[in-house]
Amino acid sequence: MVRVKYESVEKRFGDTLAVEDIDIAVEDGEFAVLLGPSGCGKTTTLRCLSGLTEPTSGRVYLDDYDVTDVHPKNRNTAMVFQNFALYPHMNVRKNIAYPLKVAGVDKATRQERVDEVAEMLEIPELLDRDVGHLSGGQRQRVALGRAIIRRPSVFLMDEPLANLDAKLKISMRGRIKVLQKELGITTLYVTHDQEEAMTMGDKLIVMDQGHIQQVGTPDEVYHEPTNRFVAGFIGSPSMNFIDVEVSADGLVRTQNVDAFEYRFESDVAARYADYDHVELGVRPQYFTARSTPGDYTIEGTVEVTEPLGDEQIIDVVVGDESDAAIELTVKAPSTVEATRNEPIWLGIRDELVHGFDPETGQRIAREEDREHRVATSEYGQT
Repeated sequence: MVRVKYESVEKRFGDTLAVEDIDIAVEDGEFAVLLGPSGCGKTTTLRCLSGLTEPTSGRVYLDDYDVTDVHPKNRNTAMVFQNFALYPHMNVRKNIAYPLKVAGVDKATRQERVDEVAEMLEIPELLDRDVGHLSGGQRQRVALGRAIIRRPSVFLMDEPLANLDAKLKISMRGRIKVLQKELGITTLYVTHDQEEAMTMGDKLIVMDQGHIQQVGTPDEVYHEPTNRFVAGFIGSPSMNFIDVEVSADGLVRTQNVDAFEYRFESDVAARYADYDHVELGVRPQYFTARSTPGDYTIEGTVEVTEPLGDEQIIDVVVGDESDAAIELTVKAPSTVEATRNEPIWLGIRDELVHGFDPETGQRIAREEDREHRVATSEYGQT
């Protein structure tokens, strides 16, 4: 297997900048996910590695070998597409075997390898079936089989589960992850689905507008987002953002909504001592909700509730109905009483919130995050 490296890759289509300053290293056997909204440059980045798109500048390496100018067929990569790209006039067996046929592998070896891959994907009973008679999940397994049979150095997957229903997506996520670990093949996987990315990837590469915003493990990206974009993009429902002033004694207020007032613990308030204003980021589950007032709780009005079994999503409005009112999304246990147009009181698990510089959008790091970065930097782990 191989290590993948992008070095200052840029791609322009005429005057349109697709990606810029792409510096990525994906280690041997690692599962890396390119994650971001539609149009952010994920697929272009992937295609620069496959050879289907030529970078405007920069270099792409497999191990220490520069493949930037190497023909796609000579890069030993295999790509799985969103639309499966199967040959409709061939049955399953012939579709899976086709890459070996093109490579000149003899028929007996082809049949042996097809049977091996079919067992791995749990589809041996489908081998003689026409692909037109397969379900979406079955077609996706055939597409995976056609990629696996080549025994490539790198798997490239471009939104391979986008056309599947929710239940099948979950099943296929697990199947792909198990296969990747069993085969140990370095993998780059493109998706805009952050749940998919968080559950599958060893490494997340979060992109926006052609630039890499953060690279890290799913846990790092979720709990230590580098900026406001990453914090808002990762997590469902999305993070709440509130412009606040934090005083030295921990009192948190907004300029326009008197009803939003809270007091942080002193060590949390100390993070923001150098800032007059902070954009506070609070994930919905980091609020506490109750139907009666408490010390330094924020009073709001329930606008909408969405029951989710043991939990519920509550849309809360703080302040009057003017333009200055603050809208918050709260995730709470189903036992919390929440009725439309009735009051509700919110607390904040302040040790878990994030503060962002209102000018740059960068996260204001907690002291323990700074210590972690220093420690890992000393041991060469960053």
